[in-house]
Amino acid sequence: MDVRFPIGELQVPNKVTLENIQQWLKEIETYTIRLRETVAPLSDEELSSTYRDGSWTVRQLVHHIADSQLNMYQRLKLALTDENPTVPAFDQDKWAIHPDTELPVESSIKMLEGINERIVSLGSSLTEDQLDRVFTHPKNGKITVAAKVAKLAWHEEHHLAHIKIALSK
Repeated sequence: MDVRFPIGELQVPNKVTLENIQQWLKEIETYTIRLRETVAPLSDEELSSTYRDGSWTVRQLVHHIADSQLNMYQRLKLALTDENPTVPAFDQDKWAIHPDTELPVESSIKMLEGINERIVSLGSSLTEDQLDRVFTHPKNGKITVAAKVAKLAWHEEHHLAHIKIALSK
């Protein structure tokens, strides 16, 4: 297993269906419960664990997940409301070093609860035509709504796996 991608790299089907979307939304809908069960009982020392040398700590990962979902939700919403908007880049490494990433992880879990609830509500209303709407990322080019929903689900699971690896060391 490549510890950088413990659940594998993101795989988006060539033709995303509304059934795919619903499956990803189910994962997103239950995510904060599973995340909280994993990190709530942890000590400060455990929250400082890493999954590999030089990686973020469990605490930083939890805050990063919330930061990332926030940015991806904004991109999703922009793709649905504007015509091919260009979205700002998100420098995750710079976001990870601000003082708010030292807050208790519960602050980011609460934030995730709200964001994920919004993502699930928005995603549940998507039509086949909306899946093909796009936004443009400065580095990654055009990204479809379908691919963004896939990444929203994958990204959370990806980092939950990192957290579990850090805690198993």
